[in-house]
Amino acid sequence: MHYTYTSLSKTGFRREENEDALGVFEVEGGLLAIVCDGLGGNKAGEVASQLSVEIIYDSFVKSKSGDYLERINFAVQEANNIVFDKSLNNPNLKGMATTVEVLFLSDTTIYWGHIGDSRIYFFKDNKLKQLTKDHSLVQKLVDEGMLTSKDAEFHPNKNIITRALGDTPSVEVDLNKLKFDSGNSCLFIVCTDGVTAEVNNDELEEILMLGNSEEISEKLSSIIEERGAPDNYSFVLISRND
Repeated sequence: MHYTYTSLSKTGFRREENEDALGVFEVEGGLLAIVCDGLGGNKAGEVASQLSVEIIYDSFVKSKSGDYLERINFAVQEANNIVFDKSLNNPNLKGMATTVEVLFLSDTTIYWGHIGDSRIYFFKDNKLKQLTKDHSLVQKLVDEGMLTSKDAEFHPNKNIITRALGDTPSVEVDLNKLKFDSGNSCLFIVCTDGVTAEVNNDELEEILMLGNSEEISEKLSSIIEERGAPDNYSFVLISRND
């Protein structure tokens, strides 16, 4: 089993600062990817996202639990505690928070934790599967049958999220895992909404068919920037090949 990965994080054309942060780490037992999209003005979002990546990595590595979902949850809760505390005690960081995606890949199983509207996708046999569900106002309207998925793509309030790390004293993390057969090649993408706001799932599926991570990265970045790149955009691409 072998994983290769590439990552990219860029400031949107209408943004002064890049409040996204990401990290990919080779750790004991597998590969750990973390992607955060910070919220809050005066650079507070940038602090929240970068701090969360650092704390989640450190806490995940230090945890002694043999259950990877428990380790992800523990690490995210540690980050939530620290980000929330800093936002309360530092006026310059008041209201800061962040989305978070944590993906851990072992030999034949992936484990993930999710908060917000950044996303994790699984691509295999030329088919794309979205593993996470957005914690957003628009997704809530879709779930309640008030809005179609197609209409949700163009809804004016699609950037309003309903859950974030650091926003409350404790936070619920969506946790899940997926087993897959050894011997099969597949691809994972972890990304912020700066990607998915400009490239829909059908388009993303087509781009991932290119197969080569560097080509995918260049194509994805090119399309986002051709469409104006209004938001910061970040993604991690991970290929699994035996």
